[in-house]
This record gives sequence, C-alpha cells and structure tokens, in this order.
Amino acid sequence: MFADETSKITAILEAAIPDEIVALCGRLEAAGHATFVVGGAVRDTLLGLRPSLADFDVATAAQPDEVRRLFGFRRTLPIGIKHGTVTVLLGSRDAWRKVEVTTFRGEGTYVDGRRPESVRFLQTIEEDLARRDFTINAMAYGPVSRRFVDPYGGLEDLRRRIIRAVGDPLARFREDGLRAMRAVRFVATREMDLDPATRDAIPLAMETFRKVSMERIRDELCELLLAPKPSRGLELMRVTGLLGEVLPELLEGVGFPQNRFHAYDVWGHTLATVDATPPDLILRLTALFHDVAKPRCAAPREGAGEEEFRFYHHERLGATMADAIMRRLKFSNAERERVTHLIANHMFYYTDEWSPQAVRRFLRHVGTEHVEELFALRAADVVAAGQGKDPEAEIAPLRERVAEVLREAAVLKVSDLAIGGHDVMEALGVSQGPKVGRILRRLLERVTDDPTLNTREQLLALVPEVAREDEGGEAQDV
Repeated sequence: MFADETSKITAILEAAIPDEIVALCGRLEAAGHATFVVGGAVRDTLLGLRPSLADFDVATAAQPDEVRRLFGFRRTLPIGIKHGTVTVLLGSRDAWRKVEVTTFRGEGTYVDGRRPESVRFLQTIEEDLARRDFTINAMAYGPVSRRFVDPYGGLEDLRRRIIRAVGDPLARFREDGLRAMRAVRFVATREMDLDPATRDAIPLAMETFRKVSMERIRDELCELLLAPKPSRGLELMRVTGLLGEVLPELLEGVGFPQNRFHAYDVWGHTLATVDATPPDLILRLTALFHDVAKPRCAAPREGAGEEEFRFYHHERLGATMADAIMRRLKFSNAERERVTHLIANHMFYYTDEWSPQAVRRFLRHVGTEHVEELFALRAADVVAAGQGKDPEAEIAPLRERVAEVLREAAVLKVSDLAIGGHDVMEALGVSQGPKVGRILRRLLERVTDDPTLNTREQLLALVPEVAREDEGGEAQDV
C-alpha cells in the first residue's frame, strides 16, 4: 500500500537504502555530481519487498573516468565502461561488495536487438529514465537530495499493479528483444497485469525478439517459473506469440481435449500442474513438460465419445521431447537429465498388491534421490486434473511402503552390492569392460527380489550363472 504524500514515499525509500549506498551517493554528490538510486531496488521497495545490496544500482551525472578517479582505480572495475557503467567495490578486499554506477545516458540504435550500438552521456536523471523499459523501472530516488523522480507514472502503475512500457511500447520492444520476456516475467513474479497497449506491441516486435540468445530467454523463463503463479506469465506468452517462438511444442496442447478424468485440455492441465508444484526449478520444468507429448500420443478410448483419449507411453516420448527442448534452451546436462528422468517415470500406478520386491524395483528404477520429487509432481498432477481428489490418498500408502524399504537398508544400487567390479573380473578372469557392468546389474536384479543374497559368498557363487545369462542375452540380441 502506498501513501500519496511525497514525504512518506521518501521515508519508505530512505529506510530501505543501505548505508553503503547512501555513502557512495554522498561521495558523488559532494564532488558535484547529481546521483540517484534507480530501477529494481526502487520498484521493489515501493512494492514492500526488501532488495539486497546487490539489487541497488546507481545512476549519476559523473562520467565513467570521473567515477574511477573519485573511488580509485583499485576499487573500481571498468566492466561495461563503454556503455557508461563502472563497478565500485565496497567493503574490504576479502569481502568486496559490488555496486554498478552508470552515467546518465541516452542510447543509439539497437542493431543486435539487445545492446545499443552507442551511448551518449547526459546531465539529468529525467533524460536517463526516458530510455528505461517499463514505468515501474523508470523511477529514481536521490538519497542526498531526498528527491523522488517519477516522470512516467511508475508509482501509479505500481498502485494499479500494471506493467506499462515507457513511451511507445513498440519502440521499446524493437530496441531490446528481451523486454518482451521481461514483461511477461514481471506479470508472473510481481503478480501484476500487462497494459493492453504494451501487450499488443509484443507480436509486432517478434523480429527483434528472435535476435535474443536462447541463454537469455532461458534465464527469463526460469525466473518466471519460480513465480507464485507461473501460469499468469505462461498464458501471456501464449497470447502474445512468445510461446510459439520459445516453446512451440506446448501449443499442440492448446484446445486438445483429454478425457472424463480431466477438467481441462492439455494446456490448461499443464498450467494447473505448474502452479500446483512447489517452487523448485527442476519440479516446475518437469511439470511444464510432463505432458508435452500427449497430443502426439493420443488414441481414442474405445466405446467412448469423440473427445475421450488415451495417451499411450506419452511419458517416454515426453522425456525425449523435453530433452530436445532443454538442449535448445541451453540447459545444463544435469538439469536435462533430472527433468527427463522424472518425466519418464511420472506415470506409476501403485496398488496395495505391490509386493516388497515391486517397491524395491520401483525405488531402484526411480532412484531414492528422486522419489520425493516424483511424489511432489504426482500430487500436483492429481490436483491439476480438476476432479477434487486428495493427492495424499494416492501417495501416502506408497510413501509409507518406501519409508519401510529404506529403513531396511535395501540394496537399490550396484554400489550397494557386497561385491564390486574387480571381484567380477577376478571371478571370470576378464578385464574391465561393459560385460562387468551388465553382470553387476543382473546381480542387483537378483538381490532386489531376494535381499538375503547380498553376501560376498553368495554373489561370487552366482557370478558364473549370471555371466552365462548375459552371454545368452547377447546372442539373442544378435
């Protein structure tokens, strides 16, 4: 909630600005350079959030060389200096804290859709704010002058919870292609709405958006997915055409019906699943892609209506599709492997008839380190079906069985076996190779069915038999 009086706005901002930032601004002001805190720190403070020191950016009339001379060349870094930015190092050498200080500037043509080809230094904060993306980011506060500057109505837009471009929205989006993703990300993370004129300009600037690197788009998507309700941003991506550029595979689920067990189409179910998943990036990515293959795997349910489908093996194709999507977006190998593993295994069906061996096989296949993630995804999946079912009614019995197996210290990995690869090589008189790994995995299958076999003597006795099985299997494969 915001007070109308300037004095109250001033008090809110003064209380939030760290002493180190105030001192930095004071030093610049004492040298005759108007200086302001700008951007996200001002916005978030007025939203009632608590920015960290790293969130405070400073804009000043001092030119980069003047900033470096004032703070010393040992305490400044010229990173970004050609665009007017100098990083000032605060604190002690063993615990530097970095603050970006940028000269008031205007910008030339954005030839690459991301960075201006040139900048020109200016003298007033008002001129500098004219180049900002959204009104809520075009506010500034001078800790020394105690002056609050808001030429584009950013404070009012915060009150109305509106994301609105500074000036001509089409010009802003054609300057910097990433601004479109930033707009939908802010809608989700700050739980705001997008101004209609700003929204309508996004499709018209798609040529510029296509110039942005996948890494930057990925980073914005990840922040969006960690929002309280990611569906707000994801649906806006669909409406503006961004989804078709970034994740076209998900468009196949828009309007694609499922069956009587789901209240929503595939896209609606996906959005609901993402929202219902805990705010963990891997889980949210898994939820986003868990049903991506359903439209491609759809088969009519026999004897049912026209909009009744089964989706055979969609988890397998879904894992393959998610892998391709995440490669395209430059996710790390570790992130891809975790997400695709969860997608490939999310369609488990537990019943009370599961034997202890079946529970151990489930754990061995899924991995103990992933089982809680899988349960969280299943809970979100059940909620997102829209049938009002309690996910714990389905999950709790299996969770209890899993806990029981883990208490028994069950053998679930090759490394849990009482013998290792060197023992197998010595027993068979063979050198290291893929055959050794196959034999160990076959031994693990035996121990999964009968944990009492996990002794050194019994496993060594089983090695020749398992080796013959392996040779027979290889022969059949040929």
